[in-house]
Amino acid sequence: MRQAGPDLDGERRSGPGVWQRLKRDRWAVASLFVLLAVGVIAVIGPFIAPHDPLETNLSMRLKPPGTPGHLLGTDELGRDVLSRLLHGTRLSVGIGFLAVLMAMAAGVTLGLAAGYYGGFFDALAMRGIDVLMAFPYVLLAIAIIAALGPGLTNAMLAIAIAGIPYYARITRSAVLSVREQEYIEAQRALGSTNRRIVLRHVLPNALAPIIVAATLDVGWMITAAAGMSFLGLGAQPPTPEWGVMLSDGRQFIRVAPHLTLMPGLAIFIVVLALNLLGDGLRDALDPRLKDS
Repeated sequence: MRQAGPDLDGERRSGPGVWQRLKRDRWAVASLFVLLAVGVIAVIGPFIAPHDPLETNLSMRLKPPGTPGHLLGTDELGRDVLSRLLHGTRLSVGIGFLAVLMAMAAGVTLGLAAGYYGGFFDALAMRGIDVLMAFPYVLLAIAIIAALGPGLTNAMLAIAIAGIPYYARITRSAVLSVREQEYIEAQRALGSTNRRIVLRHVLPNALAPIIVAATLDVGWMITAAAGMSFLGLGAQPPTPEWGVMLSDGRQFIRVAPHLTLMPGLAIFIVVLALNLLGDGLRDALDPRLKDS
């Protein structure tokens, strides 16, 4: 006998699916392809880089874009900017995605438990979240890095910890709207354990806002990680990371603007694509649009 639950088949028949609705947003589809290209570059970038990103050549310092052998020019130490960008893609984008995964894992778990069980644990968890949210996001991340010490890994941990309240509150809000539904009550009446109900029924039906939030948050995490590196709290020179490249190039911005333009443009493109895709997913996953 089929267990009670939301009529997913009926929902699929009543209107276009998520992918069909997403395809209607040309900007979201274009952003998806841009992000796929960025992902490919992150994987193969170090193998196709024309030079060693750490190799210095003072006789070639501050060469402009278009210099033979250096498509995007060189930096103050003669290092190839294109090679450093390609190597930095894996670091900068990887930090953003890993930080989101860590923040989401902790925040979603906390939000699920608080929203489903409620009571004293809910009140205690949410007051702790309120304390974390009382601090500005960047200030909290800086304080955590100050306690852990500067470095790429510590910067990733810091921005992940600072992002936990974001996912905890979103998840709790979604769970509160799901846990009293009739199909959840039916599962309780059938004798399903709380763990089974949460993992098989509550979480899947609360995933839509979490997915959208994560998509939008990756861009913020990438920007935050680059900001920490720019301030000297994240990746340390000579690591080819986009924030480090921005920090190193700022003092030469008048004579060699490409040193800040190239990594800044890379950050801009990735973050913009993530935000456009997040907006498209938000509309595609909105159940109110299923009949449109």
